[in-house]
Amino acid sequence: MYMRTENLTAVLAANLEPVDARRTTWRYALGMTASALAALILTAGVLHVNPALPHEVSEFAFWVRELYCASLGVLAVLCVARLGRPGTRLGLLPTGIAVVVLSMWILAAISVFSAASQSRVHLLLGTTFAVCPFLIAFISAPLFFAFLWILKDLAPTRLRWAGAGAGFAAGAIGALVYTLHCPELTTPFIATWYLLGMLIPTAIGAWLGPRLLRW
Repeated sequence: MYMRTENLTAVLAANLEPVDARRTTWRYALGMTASALAALILTAGVLHVNPALPHEVSEFAFWVRELYCASLGVLAVLCVARLGRPGTRLGLLPTGIAVVVLSMWILAAISVFSAASQSRVHLLLGTTFAVCPFLIAFISAPLFFAFLWILKDLAPTRLRWAGAGAGFAAGAIGALVYTLHCPELTTPFIATWYLLGMLIPTAIGAWLGPRLLRW
């Protein structure tokens, strides 16, 4: 005998328990705090803090770099929170991320075209372009696994997008932590190599998401 749809729905709903919001908040707090601390330890212990940092904090370019990474980090974390809940739309969050990235690209273009031709290559490449993206991805690793741990306790249905969101959030926050070590302040460098550093864990997350976040 086939069970009627109404009866099936009632049976399935009978044993449902409300989601414990405190548990989710606790996992977010624990995961992000522990992974951010691990990223800080990696930066200070393996890469070392930039000795010029106390002088750089008085420069406008320093705060442009920090605001860029922090803005992307906040928007990406909000994306992860929504991707962890079935049926929740991202809304304007992707647009916000695009606006932040585009704004940095515009500042980078202004910087390049207003500079002397012989200094443009240095504005783009700095002295660490070959290692910057990979170091950001390295610093982001603890954050990446923390976001996957958080998502695993939720109910993501768009697994590839959820994995990519975890990777991008980890990359953005990892980039913010990496600024404690990085000596580069030019907007063309930040717009190019920092973004690439964020996209590396994003791509890894998109690949691992369907494998690690499957129910």
